Amino acid sequence: MTESVPADRAAAGPDQAGPAEAAGWLTLPDVAERLDVSISKVHQMIRDRELLAVRRDGVRRVPADLVANRTVLKHLPGVLNLLADAGYDDEAALRWLYEPDDTLPGTPAAALGGDQAREVKRRAQALGF
Repeated sequence: MTESVPADRAAAGPDQAGPAEAAGWLTLPDVAERLDVSISKVHQMIRDRELLAVRRDGVRRVPADLVANRTVLKHLPGVLNLLADAGYDDEAALRWLYEPDDTLPGTPAAALGGDQAREVKRRAQALGF
């Protein structure tokens, strides 16, 4: 496992994990608008590991597919807490969520929105052992 780097200090770069397309990211004000909550609530959700945000091009951003249908994916907070308990920082959690997995429909992030969400949670839990 690599050394933890807080999301606020993560350097932007083309090799960083996350949604492939540029439209796959939301800024924090965009997340607040999509969820119909205040920007303060979005910051609180990030602190409480209900939502994942990382710096890209100097701006904190959230993968858009984690905030689907005007709500945070149901199992995301649990998975983020399990990954944090296993020692993953925000960048490492993002890499894990977007690493292609042939046994899931694409990536763990994509599977969280479907029938495989509990399997993703189980796998995240197993990382702590």
